Amino acid sequence: MTKIIYCIYLKKYAEGLKFPCYPGKLGEYIYKNISQEAWNKWQNVQTILINENKLNMLCAKDRSIIEKKMKKFLCLKPL
Repeated sequence: MTKIIYCIYLKKYAEGLKFPCYPGKLGEYIYKNISQEAWNKWQNVQTILINENKLNMLCAKDRSIIEKKMKKFLCLKPL
């Protein structure tokens, strides 16, 4: 059975994520408020950002950049 949530990005009810895709409190918030469709859109944008900016996900600074972009893209409130 799929979980239906109100997606704050799409501003409509949609199928939720099957499992938390991000760690910590932010991940829990994403799991409860971001749909699978919105998360898929973010993953596409994330891939482009990483490649175009040559970001290294092993580097904390680069991960921080991606997290900030993710929060902005998904319209997430500061936690």
